[in-house]
Amino acid sequence: MNFKFRFLPLLLLAVLLFIIKLSPAQRIMERLNRGSIAVADTNGVFISWRLLASDPQNISFNVYRNQIKINSEPLKNATSILDKNGNVNNLYRIVSVIDGKETETFQDNISTLQNNFFDIPLKTPTGYKPNDASVGDLDGDGEYEIILHQAGRAHDNSHKGETSEPIFQAYKMDGTFLWEINLGKNIRDGAHYTQFIVYDLDSDGKAEFACKTADGTRDGARKIIGDANANYVNEDGKILDGPEFLTIFNGLTGKELVTTKYIPSRYPLDGWGGIGGNGGNDNSGNRVDRFLAGVAYLDGIHPSLVMCRGYYGRSVLAAWDWNNGELKSRWVFDSSKPGLEEFSGMGNHSLTVADIDSDGKDEIIYGSMVVDDDGKGMYSTGLRHGDALHVSDLDPTRPGMEVWGIHENEVPIKGYENGFGAALFDAASGEIIWGKLPGKDVGRGVAADIDSSHFGAEMWCSGGGIWNNKGELIGDSPRSANFAIWWHGDLLRELLNGNKINKYKGKILLNAEGFRSNNGSKATPTLSADLFGDWREEVIFAAEDAQSLRIYTTNIQTNYRFITLMHDPQYRLSIAWQNVAYNQPPHTSFYLGHGMHFPVMLNKNIQFVK
Repeated sequence: MNFKFRFLPLLLLAVLLFIIKLSPAQRIMERLNRGSIAVADTNGVFISWRLLASDPQNISFNVYRNQIKINSEPLKNATSILDKNGNVNNLYRIVSVIDGKETETFQDNISTLQNNFFDIPLKTPTGYKPNDASVGDLDGDGEYEIILHQAGRAHDNSHKGETSEPIFQAYKMDGTFLWEINLGKNIRDGAHYTQFIVYDLDSDGKAEFACKTADGTRDGARKIIGDANANYVNEDGKILDGPEFLTIFNGLTGKELVTTKYIPSRYPLDGWGGIGGNGGNDNSGNRVDRFLAGVAYLDGIHPSLVMCRGYYGRSVLAAWDWNNGELKSRWVFDSSKPGLEEFSGMGNHSLTVADIDSDGKDEIIYGSMVVDDDGKGMYSTGLRHGDALHVSDLDPTRPGMEVWGIHENEVPIKGYENGFGAALFDAASGEIIWGKLPGKDVGRGVAADIDSSHFGAEMWCSGGGIWNNKGELIGDSPRSANFAIWWHGDLLRELLNGNKINKYKGKILLNAEGFRSNNGSKATPTLSADLFGDWREEVIFAAEDAQSLRIYTTNIQTNYRFITLMHDPQYRLSIAWQNVAYNQPPHTSFYLGHGMHFPVMLNKNIQFVK
């Protein structure tokens, strides 16, 4: 053999391995249908549908009313159309067009809604009210189902008193009732206890339901987990003893699939204090029973379940993989370990998951600190505990993403005389870009592009003003500092507060009379997400009589076209954790707002379940 060819196979193998190493992993995501919807109003019928990440860039669409095409040229600038000659009796059909040829029909005979909403009747138990919800494709048909937390008497961790048994129910969009799971008396109900995750954890095309369980939990098939007669509720109404479990349930049936010990255990009860937002310690079940949850693609391909405990002092994050009927622990991060002291007390009442270092794998932004995809501490800002958290490309003039955090502060931090009540920091490095309200305890805050006078997102909070992303004060804080939503046809985001949607300094766009928000003054929706139609978001509210949910969708025309936000991995994971503790609005991995860059190049590294 010629010497120069002897090592050719090894050279080719090395090149191949190098290419594989450089090639970003393709994360597996759910396959959605076209999500078409038609809404009648005084102007005609507004029809919208999804653009999917699997669609070629040159795709366009034809729309048929009662088998008659209503557009003269294929639609390529928006995934919506106003049929001025349409009415509530019409049926519609969406057909894709590629290279001038009609290729595929989606959802024949789309019926027309009389209003821009529809209702889902509920089987609400006596003494309960609908609370937070999540969505997942439970049956693999490309359409989302709703999983609803029905809440009775609840209590904060700091309060004594027995709670109702937490109940979860699943419904199809047409109102079909699927199942009910009762977590039993040994799981306390409240914003900090009953975190639940709905996601396709094993990438089989059907979403699972996961949450913390205990003796007496009853699954959707009425099977009891553990000891049905156990009662660990103490004289204060708290649960400080007994086994704790993590259970994965079948999303379609509610049947228990696997149950294991919850990591970490609660013991010692007084082992959850330390530095941080509210320093100190207790053994009364306050700090120990603070739970969070999320989903992250830690290997860049498969979703992992992340279940968490603690944030005022000690914080523990446990990553789990569910695959081929096996639940395995992936890693555990514990801030009480030697050398990790700087990560104690940095957790929020919520978390965010995002690929902040652009390596294709997700990190967990746990308030003022970040845990890397390998379960190791990435950095801690020292800004300590807070109530609100927003992560996206908030300043498009800077590389990467930024984090807008709201904090409860009482001590100085390194490099600053006082900790900030609100601060913007670099998501990848943790570098504080600017901060406001030094030494103040700030309760609410939002980041979103709501003002076209300034490029990028604006940030505001309770007790402060509204700033552009350079930290310059540009006005008084909006009265709403809870949620934001893409609803109008422009690129700005609207304010969602209580049961109303309005423009910043503008008119009310939606007033959901007879329907209510959740969680007291936080005034959060049952859920806000891009559930169907074009890229704008829907919002779900519960009826004041607790007997139904109402899903509102926009019927405002737009000239913009984006892939459904649910195929942006960061946004989709935001919907999975939206219900957790202090609900926060979802954000995209890219800047979506006034003056944004076109075209949006994303979602090239995802694949869909078979």
